[in-house]
Amino acid sequence: MRTVHLIFNAHLDPIWLWPWHAGLAEAISTARSVCDQLDECDDLIFTRGESWFYQQIQTHDPDLFDRITKHIANGRWEIVGGWYVQPDCNLPSYWGLEKQVQLGQDYFQKHFGQFPTTAFNVDSFGHTATLPRLMHQAGQQQYIMMRPQESEMDLPARLFRWQGEPGGPTVTTFRIADAYCTPSPEIHPQHIRASLEDLPQGINHTMCFIGLGDHGGGPSRAMTQWCRDHAHAFEGAELVFSSPSRFFTAIKNDLDKLPTVQGELQYHAVGCYSVDRQTKVMLRKAEHELRAAETVTSIRDDESIHQAWEHVCFHHFHDTLGGTCIPSAYPIVHAQLGAARTTADRLLRHQVIAHAQSLAPDPNQRIVLYNPTDTIFQGYVEVEPWTEFNPWQKNWSLQTPNGKTIPHQLINSEGLTQGLVRLTFACLIKPKSVYTACINTNGTQRHTDTTSRPTVTVKRPLQIGNTMGDHIALGQTSSMMVNGQSVSLPRLVLQQDSTDTWSHGISRYDEPLIDKIQIEQTHVIDQGPLLASIMQTGHIGNSPFSASWQVYADRPGVVLDLHVDWVQRHCVLKLVWDLPQSCQYRIDGIPGGSLQRQPDGRECPLRDWTQILLADTNRLGIACPDILALDGDEHRVRLTLLRGAIMAHHQPHNGKSPSARYADQGSHDFHFVFHADSDDLQTCLEQYATHYWLKPLSTDWTHGMPSRLTRA
Repeated sequence: MRTVHLIFNAHLDPIWLWPWHAGLAEAISTARSVCDQLDECDDLIFTRGESWFYQQIQTHDPDLFDRITKHIANGRWEIVGGWYVQPDCNLPSYWGLEKQVQLGQDYFQKHFGQFPTTAFNVDSFGHTATLPRLMHQAGQQQYIMMRPQESEMDLPARLFRWQGEPGGPTVTTFRIADAYCTPSPEIHPQHIRASLEDLPQGINHTMCFIGLGDHGGGPSRAMTQWCRDHAHAFEGAELVFSSPSRFFTAIKNDLDKLPTVQGELQYHAVGCYSVDRQTKVMLRKAEHELRAAETVTSIRDDESIHQAWEHVCFHHFHDTLGGTCIPSAYPIVHAQLGAARTTADRLLRHQVIAHAQSLAPDPNQRIVLYNPTDTIFQGYVEVEPWTEFNPWQKNWSLQTPNGKTIPHQLINSEGLTQGLVRLTFACLIKPKSVYTACINTNGTQRHTDTTSRPTVTVKRPLQIGNTMGDHIALGQTSSMMVNGQSVSLPRLVLQQDSTDTWSHGISRYDEPLIDKIQIEQTHVIDQGPLLASIMQTGHIGNSPFSASWQVYADRPGVVLDLHVDWVQRHCVLKLVWDLPQSCQYRIDGIPGGSLQRQPDGRECPLRDWTQILLADTNRLGIACPDILALDGDEHRVRLTLLRGAIMAHHQPHNGKSPSARYADQGSHDFHFVFHADSDDLQTCLEQYATHYWLKPLSTDWTHGMPSRLTRA
């Protein structure tokens, strides 16, 4: 006899095809309905996760919260999952996911004296390979998920041991059959039968999830009565009212019978990796900035930083971060992410000023830089010191506090106003430390830097390079070299995309190409001792773009800063890098680690960088911190930049409406560093990405000056 553990639940998307406040109202209504039924029926057990849900009930209906608390104490209401919400499990940072768990853990321990050992993300669009490590850290040994479903990923069984990383911890994982809810008034027998399929040999227990969902609801009285009436209606099986903890207790002595699955659990809704880029990039910025701000937080700032993390973790939610919500929901999402960033910025900027105030008086104006990260910054910074609309003079220089000259170069200022000054120079700043550069306006230098430095060159008409083997040539015979390796120049392609918002039903974008770039103008922008750059402008489709190619004197790699004014619809924009030799495999960045992937052409989620191992064992790398997805085969890597999908469009609806809104229309900036073999390529790529998100913070400091600027 096999036992079907009926899990009565109410899947609740706090934000999706409705704004967040509608999700809040439905949370209260669902909780009240469930409590009424628990009061009426002694045999009913309800399962509910996510601390955000409980937090809202506690805030808005304390009496209802007390009823829930009593049912939990009596074993009638089971807490599962325990995270703040059910997040997207591919796109947040690892420390963001840690905070997601911590917020839930702190809440449940404080108010209920417990934290569930079963994690629960039944609607998330795939699961990154570092999740078992994350769950193990939190003391969670079990996991319940549903996507990818059977048609999207073959698994050896419905119940298995998941080991995400080689040698890493495992979690006992259950994949839900059919659906995590029962949306129709009647339960279809096939829904029960599906839960009995694909069980491992010797396992006689399974779970089947019952209840109205997506917009809350939970089990209806008709549903629970149907389950009672059909408790023995399925041959060889018995239906019992149960909960996840009861199920995992029932199979705890049979774990040796479960197969092991290694790696990530993918792929579902591959369009969600890249659609609605604005939200994804805002959230990544907020995560990095809050992480840094936490290290300088005083006791009086604890509540503001906590609230900021709640905003970020709420918008980890899989539909929000996945880009599938209705357009009108996103202005508040962006406002709350902006509020989180504002909190972080305030704390970090106060820290810069605090460090500057500790400096001794100096008759020179100073540029104070603060590295807010946990890693050494070694690279170029760009600053705009205020010079009272005075152009930078030839006899002015930058110096360290002990008088050593800092090589610098004038570059274009951000504002198009006479008298603005923008400088770039290289520096090394230790973690959580300050670097000071003095503006010497008297034309004297106490010490001169005589160290031999690599140089950059500009060759007419359109070639730039450095002595480290990095080179760009644009024109009819465009070419690129990185670290002495000859490689192709990356190229933009525009491809048809007829899929819905999620890109349901596909694993890759392989529809016809629509357009390639049309170059209209090419200019040399920077030519100096430290930096050389060339800018191309043109169109792809109807979307204007500019591409700035850069090489630095003593920084390996070719840099591309790309700006696109996106107006395309039903298209996907890719940056394609054709490989000089066939690809054996890639190592892609993922939250908290990396993952080896085969060059099979599938669309994959990406975090920060990718590394390509070629047939001759040489390696190429791309740092691409604001790119969220890619595909690749043996011959090329294609980074996904933008999708012009209809927002909140779910097939089989045809998407035709005069009021349809399209994703990501407007201005977008992208940053890439193309690299080749180095002593530690992966570390280089990771550092590029880290310091892209959190550059050293700067301020002018004039304490001790006889006037704001000593004019020559």
